[in-house]
Amino acid sequence: MSVRGNILVADDDAAIRTVLNQALSRSGHEVRVTSNAATLWRWVAAGEGDLVITDVVMPDENAFDMLPRIKKARPELPVIVMSAQNTFMTAIRASETGAYEYLPKPFDLTELLTIVNRALSEPKRLSPEPRGDDQPETMPLVGRSGAMQDIYRMLARMMQTDLTVMISGESGTGKELVARALHEYGRRRNGPFVAINMAAIPRDLIESELFGHEKGAFTGAQNRSTGRFEQAEGGTLFLDEIGDMPMEAQTRLLRVLQQGEYTTVGGRTPIKTDVRIVAATNKDLRTLINQGLFREDLFYRLNVVPLRLPPLRERAEDIPDLVRHFFKQVEKEGLQIKRISSGGVELMKRYAWPGNVRELENLVRRLAALYPQDEISAEIIDAELRTGEAPPPSGGGVLPDDLSIGQAVEHYLQRYFAQFKGDLPPPGLYQRILAEVEYPLILAAMTGTRGNQIKAADLLGVNRNTLRKKIRELGVNVYRGSKQG
Repeated sequence: MSVRGNILVADDDAAIRTVLNQALSRSGHEVRVTSNAATLWRWVAAGEGDLVITDVVMPDENAFDMLPRIKKARPELPVIVMSAQNTFMTAIRASETGAYEYLPKPFDLTELLTIVNRALSEPKRLSPEPRGDDQPETMPLVGRSGAMQDIYRMLARMMQTDLTVMISGESGTGKELVARALHEYGRRRNGPFVAINMAAIPRDLIESELFGHEKGAFTGAQNRSTGRFEQAEGGTLFLDEIGDMPMEAQTRLLRVLQQGEYTTVGGRTPIKTDVRIVAATNKDLRTLINQGLFREDLFYRLNVVPLRLPPLRERAEDIPDLVRHFFKQVEKEGLQIKRISSGGVELMKRYAWPGNVRELENLVRRLAALYPQDEISAEIIDAELRTGEAPPPSGGGVLPDDLSIGQAVEHYLQRYFAQFKGDLPPPGLYQRILAEVEYPLILAAMTGTRGNQIKAADLLGVNRNTLRKKIRELGVNVYRGSKQG
């Protein structure tokens, strides 16, 4: 049932004012429209209106600068803000300044009328206190597509809560970026953000990593060790690839979520904990539940607010914005910003992007590093993307038992050149070969050391943090407890 109200509309676009006036009037509302913020403020200060709909950018004042004034004068007056600047930061500012709802332009008229009816029907509520100026200045999420707008609005609603969030999406869609945004723009931003990847830790060490252990709790435990829950106290704990958590650890995590306390491995005294949990997965947890690999009760505890990140192929219109963003990032590293021809952009929009945003970022880095010309042609993009579609190493990237590492490298080099049938490979030879050879080398090291990242890093002659990064980037299926072959 629709609720009628007196609605104040402010937008400097005459066409939008006309459309809103007609649509709202047909729905039974009384409507007053203006093209400037000064008139809108005069109406509000005089006590007029049950609801405000305003554009962000006005000729005389930005709506975000006016909103705190409106909320101070009339804290229960709902304000819907609209903007063509459809970024993550716009949604966040709308939430922080007390807007009832944020709508990106062009907006869906039916959706707007639904929001208007809901705002008029709900009991009047006070807006949250405005945030301080200590928010990060960078924009962690990029994209203006409808799919991303839905995510921005959902995140803006979640910032001032401690609700547990479950982020799902394919590898490379930016799940950790979303988790960090929830933390850095939320009420726990002054606390620590601690991330743990279940797929990168040997199964028998996960409980110790999460909850810590006491001295002598198991062979090799020579000292007490703090776990990620203790490290994240007062902040956010990000549980990445939660679908890879073993059942024993799932049971302990469920108790933490139910009772707000845990015990260390080998400990007896319960420890109270105050952390916000954000989990992520690229697997279908309901399928794992049916297979007996994931606890159903834990799923419902984690899935309080489900948030699905779309793959890049479902938001191809965001690719130009993402490319510009990544070029700006590599410029900070001393590389040159490039332009991509219109034909090249179209090829990128049609590409499937199996590696999603991470694959696009890697492509931009290669383009900046390897090509001296200012504009990247469609031919170059085509060659790069065709190389990216090459099948994975035979055997799923697992080294055959009868090959030495040197023989494996030779095998991959021969396979790489064979795909070009006598023609010269496209530019970027070193990086492509390196990426393909790194996978079996890292897998061999992790298998040979039974999943011990410290020993594997020493064996490969790299820093442990570098090894962790490569495991994530390449999607290495690290040792699970039995030799892979």
